[in-house]
Amino acid sequence: MNKGVVSRIETIITHLELSVSAFADEIGVQRSSISHLLSGRNKPSLDFVMKLVDTYPQVDLYWLLKGEGNFPKMPEDNQNKIAESELNDEEKNITSVKHGYPIQKKSDSKEPYKIVLFYEDGTFKTFNTKKD
Repeated sequence: MNKGVVSRIETIITHLELSVSAFADEIGVQRSSISHLLSGRNKPSLDFVMKLVDTYPQVDLYWLLKGEGNFPKMPEDNQNKIAESELNDEEKNITSVKHGYPIQKKSDSKEPYKIVLFYEDGTFKTFNTKKD
């Protein structure tokens, strides 16, 4: 991971209009770890990245790591989104909203759709398990 990831983290903090301390508190990391990231002393860990994208669903993992895609992620850009027409009435009832972004899922679906491998050198590979 390079300076690009750090600049994207700065973009997120600015977009959310948070102080660095408030941002650290929101994602559940020590304030000093954010300071070390922003100064270039440390690189973001996998744990840090996952806390960030879990806390803020509008942050696309691929955008954060590679700089490709959009921020903030719009609900239409969600590749996992199930078309409304594909849901039956029962499935429509389990649709919920978190942070203003729809979360739609089929009640019996537990199959992975994507596998991401993170390597110690900061690189990663993405594998899609579903063929469209």
